[in-house]
Amino acid sequence: MGKFTAIKIMNQLVFATNNLKKTEEVRAILFPAYQVLNLNDIGCLVDIPETGNTFAENATLKSTYVVNHYKLNCFADDSGLEVAALNNEPGIYSARYSGLRGDAQNLTYLLNKMEGISNRRARFRTVISLMHNGENYLFEGTIDGQLTTQPIGNMGFGYDPIFQPDGYTQTFAQMPLEKKNEISHRALAMQKLIAFLKRPV
Repeated sequence: MGKFTAIKIMNQLVFATNNLKKTEEVRAILFPAYQVLNLNDIGCLVDIPETGNTFAENATLKSTYVVNHYKLNCFADDSGLEVAALNNEPGIYSARYSGLRGDAQNLTYLLNKMEGISNRRARFRTVISLMHNGENYLFEGTIDGQLTTQPIGNMGFGYDPIFQPDGYTQTFAQMPLEKKNEISHRALAMQKLIAFLKRPV
């Protein structure tokens, strides 16, 4: 029987984010096998530039920065909403779509752009970059759904109040965190990450 790298090596992981709600989501997914630290926990106060052209590039920029500066095993994600009628915008610009880093502003800006458009198909996408022993491993998760015409629910963050996943009558912002963590794009990518970490070697 092989050893489990997750327990021996990766019991403490840095998640390269300062977003407390994202940290809370991931901690809930990885608990109790892993202690997840965010950038604030390790004293990294730098706003790591996300200058890539894809989710994978941006995630890798963040994970590489932490490894190079703090010598800690790290994973980072880049996530966004892709709206079919807007040629997959906002995509990698989801967090600053309106020109500002504010959930309410971005959500309102998107709804205004979608006014009068009947095709409201969209998907959330996450790509995780895990930097371990000098190697970069990528894990992706997506979930399809549609956009509501107005925000519904007060849980979650970002575009959660207007995203209704296929097969459900609630938006992400109406779902308890436990339920969202079962089906979300980030949860699907995290499941692939966890499976990788627990692989026998």
